[in-house]
Order: sequence, then C-alpha cells, then structure tokens
Amino acid sequence: MIEIKSIEKPDDRRDFLRGHLEIVQLTGLVFAKATFEPGWRWTESIKDIAGTDLCEVHHNGYIAEGRLRIRTQDGAEQEVGPGDAFVVTPGHDAWVVGDEPCVAFDFAGGMDDYAKATGS
Repeated sequence: MIEIKSIEKPDDRRDFLRGHLEIVQLTGLVFAKATFEPGWRWTESIKDIAGTDLCEVHHNGYIAEGRLRIRTQDGAEQEVGPGDAFVVTPGHDAWVVGDEPCVAFDFAGGMDDYAKATGS
C-alpha cells in the first residue's frame, strides 16, 4: 500500500486564537501541521475548546520554524526550536517564544481531537 496526501490540502482545518491546525488522515496515522502565532499559549487559546486545564494530548513532534516553551504539570520545562524532534506526554502547557510564528508537525495520532470542541 502507498497512501499520500498533501498537508497543503488538509482533510480538516481548525482555527483558534492566534493559530490554526491542518490535519490529514492516513491509514494508521493522523498527521498535523500546527501554526502558532506570537502570543499563542495553550492555556489561553485551546483550554476552553478542550475543556481541560492542561493539554491532554500526547505529542510526537518536530519544530520546523519558531520556538515553543513547554511546561509539564510537574513543573519540568524545556524549549524546542527549529530542527528539534520531541515527545511530550499529556498534562502540559506550551507557548510561543519570541516574535515569529512557530510551525510544528505532529505524528502522534492524538491530534484528531486537538482544538476540537467536545462533542464535535
């Protein structure tokens, strides 16, 4: 089997405060491209949509542009930037660092519910 989809023609696009998410669904993989504008923070832009205090999505990601700071519920904190691959478990906040947008790709599969209102 070979299955190919372009992220430039996503199956779904979700807009939220200071950013958006583009998703393609493939067999066994939900692939997402997130664009977070300067000033974006999960607890300010997604929290009310998700209905949780922190992001409860597991992320396997890659940063193509910009920088994100990530803080877990236990207080661990790291910054990721261009060229960084990362894994973040559920229970975290994140925000854009600096004055340029952050573009992140996510391969974890949990993005099918990210920034999607409960019951949608």
